[in-house]
Order: sequence, then structure tokens, then C-alpha cells
Amino acid sequence: MSTAALDLEAVRAQFPALASGVAFLDGPGGTQCPQPVIDAIGVYLRESNANLGGAFAASRRSDELVEHAHATAARFLGCRPEEIAFGQNMTTLNFALTRALGRTLLAGDEILVTKLDHDGNVSPWLELAHDRGLRVTFVEIRDDTSLDLDDLERKLTERTRVVAFPLASNAVGTLPDAARIVALAHEAGALAWADAVHYAPHGPIDVAALDVDVLLCSPYKFFGPHLGLAFGREELLRSWRAYKVRPAADEPVGHRFETGTLAHELLAGFVAAVEYLDDLGWPAIQEHERALGQRFLDGQPDNCTLYGLRTMDGRAPTFMFRVEGRSPREAAEQLAERKIAVWDGDYYAVEAIKRLGLQPEGAVRAGFVHYNTFEEVDRLLAALAEL
Repeated sequence: MSTAALDLEAVRAQFPALASGVAFLDGPGGTQCPQPVIDAIGVYLRESNANLGGAFAASRRSDELVEHAHATAARFLGCRPEEIAFGQNMTTLNFALTRALGRTLLAGDEILVTKLDHDGNVSPWLELAHDRGLRVTFVEIRDDTSLDLDDLERKLTERTRVVAFPLASNAVGTLPDAARIVALAHEAGALAWADAVHYAPHGPIDVAALDVDVLLCSPYKFFGPHLGLAFGREELLRSWRAYKVRPAADEPVGHRFETGTLAHELLAGFVAAVEYLDDLGWPAIQEHERALGQRFLDGQPDNCTLYGLRTMDGRAPTFMFRVEGRSPREAAEQLAERKIAVWDGDYYAVEAIKRLGLQPEGAVRAGFVHYNTFEEVDRLLAALAEL
């Protein structure tokens, strides 16, 4: 399936959950898993379930799996296997990495984050600032939810040590200009620290092309199991003192940041998820998702207020809106009654919700991924019009 045309029937046949008839438009909160991912997890638990470093066969197979998972992650992100670290989830990994970096920072050093960020790339910095006497400053977004790069440039100083930003907003779908953000950060002598969690199911990631110093994502957002995945430049990781137990290996360097025993069965599922995406190919995925998003934009009912870009240019197919006369929770519940799964609330995009004046209830969020259909988009639009 590597051609530009997506065989949607064949795709959907690989996802057992879709047989329920529910329109899963909740992808921004976590995608469904194809059968090969489910099978890979089960096969590991049946045939290779063991800890690492043993003399027996199951342990050797687990050793091989861990090595293979790091190699697969490196290929997925465009880096070297030693620059990869797996963890419980993106947020936990980010707390670990920011704490390690924090050992090198001084009181008065500055961190820039954006009002597009998920709190997983905000609170670790706020907590570090609390402990180390640092300053965290927020880069503004414009009314259309694009990132204000002029504000970013104004706020960079000689004390800026990190610019943390998302490749895509998990709330409104905006894709910031990553190349410009990274260039501005590096010109100021700061690290570029990217959250790719929301972007990962929608397009390829190449950390070398992005020129980021750290990047984190979550396989359960791109059709895999619940895991965290991080890239860090090798020389950067080597410059930090990791929080780890003494017997744990120092090499490869990324392993220093993998505390305890990894969830090996989930690594098997991760490998299968990447292989599934390899088989489909990104051109087919992106073409279909763009068409789904345009269908939603073109059909917006009058009783809905959309927050974010009104075009598919510069955005992922993730949409945040309010329904007239319904609280976000009421709207989500009434859509659930129609077998349409969406999210309500703030989705941990605290600053974006605040900036758009949507506290405390937040808004409704619908997100499309490649296994969604035009019929599901039309079902959502019709249901919203009914509400």
C-alpha cells in the first residue's frame, strides 16, 4: 500500500475496534490499534516474556527485541539508535530529561514555551523553574491560533536556554513554523525542544532535517501501544548526568534515561505500528486526511463556532469548536449517543484554552486520522446540525 492512493476498506479491515460502528474521531487523545500491533504484543507475552541479560532463549529474544525497537525508532525519527529513549509516556520522559538538563542550568536562566503547547511540554519547565530559580515565559499566539514568531523573537535573550514548542497543536491543529523556531532558538544559543506527540500520526518526522536538539512523541497517538519515545542529540545526552540506578548500563547513551525495565511487549507493538505506517506510506495518509479535514471545514453548520485556522494549509485535521446552546460536555455526550466519539474539555492545552477565552469548560474537539471516512465526517456534521 505504498502508492499515493489509500485503500480505505483494506485499512479499516485491520482495525478491530472499527467494527463496532463507532466513529472514532477521538484520535488526538489516542488512536486505535491495527491487528498486527495487537498480535505483536500477544506474541511477545506468549513466546519471549523475560527480563534482559539472561542466558536462556526468552531473555535473548527480549534483548534482540529491545535492540530492534531502538533501531526502528531511530529510523522513524531519522536519528541513530543510541539517541533513542523509551519511557512510560511523553510526559514522564520529559520530566526526566528536563530534570537532567536542569542540573546544568543556573538561577535566572530562561525557558520559552508557547501558548500552543500541551502541558506535557510546559509543566516540566514550570516545576524545574520552581526548583532551580529559572524563569519561564510564554510565547503568544494570534487570534487565528498561529504562533506569533515576532513575539518569540522579542522574548529571546542571552539568558534563554531552551525554546520548547509543539510541531502541531493538540487542541486546534495549528502547525507552527518549526524551521523558523529552531533557527531563532539556535541563533540565541538555546536548545530547540520539540513536542511531536500530536504531529506524529499525520506526517513523517526527521529530527536531522528539523535540526531539533530534543524531540518527544507517543506511539499510542500513531496506532501503537501506550509508550513514550524521545530523541536527544548524542553529545547533549552525554553532557547530562542522568537520574539512574548504578548498575544500569551507560551505553548506548540513550539507555541512561530509561529507568527500570521497559515494557517489552509494548516495544513489540511499537515496532509493528511503525511497520504498519511504512506499509501505507505518508503520501497516501496525508492526501486522505487533508480531504477529510476539508470536508469538515466545508460543511461547518451555522450553530458551531470553530477556533483555529479556516484552511487545511498549516494545520493538522484536528478541530476545536463550540456548539451553540450546549456545553462542551453536553455536546460530547449527545454525540456519543449517536456513536460518535469526540473529546471535550481542555485536553491539557491549558494556555490555548485560556488565550481563546474558553475556560473553564473548554470546547469540543474532533480529530481525523487516516482510518476515518467521509461518511463519518458527514455523520458528525449532521449530528452537530441536529444539536
